[in-house]
Amino acid sequence: MARAQGARAQMALAYETVYGTPPVSGFRLMPFARATLGSEQPLLESELLGYGRDPLAPIKDAVTVDGEVVVPIDVEAFGFWLKAAFGQPTTAGTTPKTHTFQSGNWNLPSMAVEVAMPEVPRFAMYSGCVLDQLSWQMQRSGLLTATARLVAQSETIAAATAAGTPTALGLQRFGHFNGTVKRNATVLGNLVSAEITYSNNLDRIETIRGDGRIDGADPTKAALSGRIEVRFADSTLVTQAIDGSPCELEFTYSLGANASFTFTAHAVYLPIPRIEIAGPQGVQASFDWQAAKATSPARMCTAVLVNTLAGY
Repeated sequence: MARAQGARAQMALAYETVYGTPPVSGFRLMPFARATLGSEQPLLESELLGYGRDPLAPIKDAVTVDGEVVVPIDVEAFGFWLKAAFGQPTTAGTTPKTHTFQSGNWNLPSMAVEVAMPEVPRFAMYSGCVLDQLSWQMQRSGLLTATARLVAQSETIAAATAAGTPTALGLQRFGHFNGTVKRNATVLGNLVSAEITYSNNLDRIETIRGDGRIDGADPTKAALSGRIEVRFADSTLVTQAIDGSPCELEFTYSLGANASFTFTAHAVYLPIPRIEIAGPQGVQASFDWQAAKATSPARMCTAVLVNTLAGY
């Protein structure tokens, strides 16, 4: 009897033309490190009286399909998650291609994601997947990954794949060593770590249906926030926080002219932090920042991915 192992699991992704309907082709093989995407249907305990001390059988509640996928921030595959977060990009150039994703798009694509455990066999197709949140951290060392939180409509289990033979992408990962952070176009010094979280704040359309599924997941007001932790060496950031003025933060990873990823928050506001002395070691300050729509450009953030793919 075969036993499922994460080492043999595979994930395939394709965009849907109709929400909740997986396409018959066009799947791409996606690299991932962890996945909690799945379907849950809780049981409701019977509240009826008059049948003795032993309870009656429970009944099924509504179906919830969601979860997280941890993926590498790489040169090619990460663009599919950026498209899910921001919508269709604008692609320009020949070699390399520059794919520009912008916040503020009301139309987000839905995806079909198949998670395969072939040794069982179990092929779980999640249709109507919409990206709710995308987050990652910057630090000095370690593996660079992002977490994509998804809301899906349904889960379909089969003994054979419905994704066919997915097209494999070239895997070229960015590392923390390749990252830099700039404030107003100047490298931000004394930075220890940074966190970035972009949220679409999806509104689940929970209508009455015979199958217990949602009708959709619509984006509401977006949010971009995070944290930067710096060694306390000057009062530049504290002064900005006191003044209440915004700055531009640019988070960049580069592997050369043909492979880079730049995420820019155009208007970042900083809170006034508490400066604590925890002991004889260096003093650090943490800023839980929030971004807003800038005057120019008239959007909250921009993500630019440079690679050789024709488009997303």
